[in-house]
Parts: sequence; structure tokens; C-alpha cells
Amino acid sequence: MKLRGRVWKYGDEIDTDGIYPGKYLVSFDPAEAGQHAMEGIEPDFHNKISKGDILVVGNNFGSGSAREQAALALKYAGVGAVIAESFARTFYRNAINIGLPVIEMKGVQNRIAEKDEIEVDLDAGKIRNLTQGKEFSFPSIDAFIMELLNMGGAIPYYKNRMKR
Repeated sequence: MKLRGRVWKYGDEIDTDGIYPGKYLVSFDPAEAGQHAMEGIEPDFHNKISKGDILVVGNNFGSGSAREQAALALKYAGVGAVIAESFARTFYRNAINIGLPVIEMKGVQNRIAEKDEIEVDLDAGKIRNLTQGKEFSFPSIDAFIMELLNMGGAIPYYKNRMKR
């Protein structure tokens, strides 16, 4: 699976309230959730992102509550993937469960600049910075996780398995 998009950078310790503020938890509409993605950090985020753009973030991204809506909001805002120095484990798994690719890569903040265009090859474990003409490797993604991502998340994966 290859992804391509423009990079938006954010720092360390961005919690789920910054990603998707708790006041919106009363809505169950994913499209509406996308309108409020990153609102706690950057209120205009949904207006500047294009479908497929990629977040490059610091340490402990997605800390705080275990709300799945944080990952869902990013996906429905159009985010193609999140690359972080490190993730809060619950956010990491929530993202995979809804089919949002997440990559943990130490040193990523120093290698990619905001608005760079990058291509991420999840199968090969490579990030090509098309703006800077550089390529980086990241640890390979587990085969089962790749299968979940390719299917669009846990629900489509298990629905497909039930048909067999």
C-alpha cells in the first residue's frame, strides 16, 4: 500500500482532547467528526488539509482518553497516515482498528519539514521525501496489521472472515 500527501507537523504530547475535543462526543456522524479533527490544537485544520495528507508528529501522540473518535476524526478529515516519534498505545490500536495507517519512526521530526510532499510505502517500509529527494526506512509493519489496514480496519476484516 502506497500513500502520498503533503506533511503537516505537530509536536509532542498531543492528547485525544486536542485531536478531537470531548464536547463533540455527542455526535456519531464520522463526517462531522472530521470537521472537528485537531480542533483543540489548530481550529482551522479541516480547512487546510487535503485528502491523503500526512501528519508527522512528536512523542506520545494520542495520549489521554481511549476515545476511538480521535482516530476516526483524523481519518474522516482526510488524513492518509500519521507518522510519529511514538504513539499512546490505545490510540495506535484504535487507528489500526479503523484502518488509519500509523507508523512509529524515531527521528522523523528532524527528517521531514512541514509541507514537504512524501510517499509512504507501507509494504516496503520506506518513506520517500519527494521535496527533499531523500528516502528513509521504518520498521516493518506486522503482516496481520497490514491485512487489517488493507481491508479498511477491523470491522471489514472480520465481516470478510465471517463470509468464508
